[in-house]
Amino acid sequence: MKSALFIVFLLVSPLNLDAQEFRKNSGLRGKASPGETSTNDAVHIEYMQLLARDEVAQNEVDQWIKEADGFEAAGAPMDKATLKLKVEQRLKLMQDAYENFIARNPKHAPVRLAYGSFLMDIHEESAAVVQMEKARELDPKNPAAWNNLANHYGHRGPVAKSFEYYGKAIELNPREAVYLQNLATTTYLFRKDAQEFYKIDEQQVFDRALDLYRRALKLDPTNMVAAVDYAQSYYGIKPMRTNDALAAWTNALKLAKTSDEQQGIFLHLARVELNTGRFKEAREHLNMVTNPAMMDLKKRLERNWVEKQAKAAGVAIPNAGTQLKDDQ
Repeated sequence: MKSALFIVFLLVSPLNLDAQEFRKNSGLRGKASPGETSTNDAVHIEYMQLLARDEVAQNEVDQWIKEADGFEAAGAPMDKATLKLKVEQRLKLMQDAYENFIARNPKHAPVRLAYGSFLMDIHEESAAVVQMEKARELDPKNPAAWNNLANHYGHRGPVAKSFEYYGKAIELNPREAVYLQNLATTTYLFRKDAQEFYKIDEQQVFDRALDLYRRALKLDPTNMVAAVDYAQSYYGIKPMRTNDALAAWTNALKLAKTSDEQQGIFLHLARVELNTGRFKEAREHLNMVTNPAMMDLKKRLERNWVEKQAKAAGVAIPNAGTQLKDDQ
């Protein structure tokens, strides 16, 4: 789940496109298509053992990096060259294990998908795409292959291929919320590409993205990330659909599990209310924010509150402070 500070960060940076986050959200690493059964128990067992080894290897690497960060924070940094070599050697063993399995089982589609995800994790994207495209060719009915490739094309291009591949993943498994969420995010982010691909105007692109988010949330109603992304998408629509935006943020608030997450959403509610003249409600939500890490954003919104309320009353405010732009 995204942190409360990330939720606050969204106040100054609309939907964020990050390859690592996209890969994480793609899920279904190495997952076979629904209903797939193994025709060779020994091969299937070896494949499952390979996935387990992959997870162990990546957990080990993560732990080494955390330990190194801890030593550095304590003033006793580890030798970075030694750590880099250690990590490379550990991952090379895992890479060799994948290559060995594929050499003996070249038509095993799930392992191609798993290996592609592994290669993405170690930033060998070109090699990863080769493996994932091969998985798609071997098992074109596996929606995970289409989704994972769509993630790549959404970040690296061509974006049109991303729309096509997400659409195919959803066609194959319309009840997987993450596919709908991924396509919603890509549609929102790449609006001009979406207009060209779907032959629709910008408002229709917004409608399409919002509908995809709603469908994803219907399937996965406790998904905080999807709820926040959905609510935040209203910032890009002019004029803002205020009631819908407030309803979306109110729903996200219900999913917040910590006080910090709630306070981050209070800032969003205050911003929408402030920009639509609901000064009383905005003031109430701003008063609920006490987290020190959120004070700068709170103060900026409070300055806006004073200036906008004064403007609405026809009162000039000299030396007004820097405002948070409404269209950010």
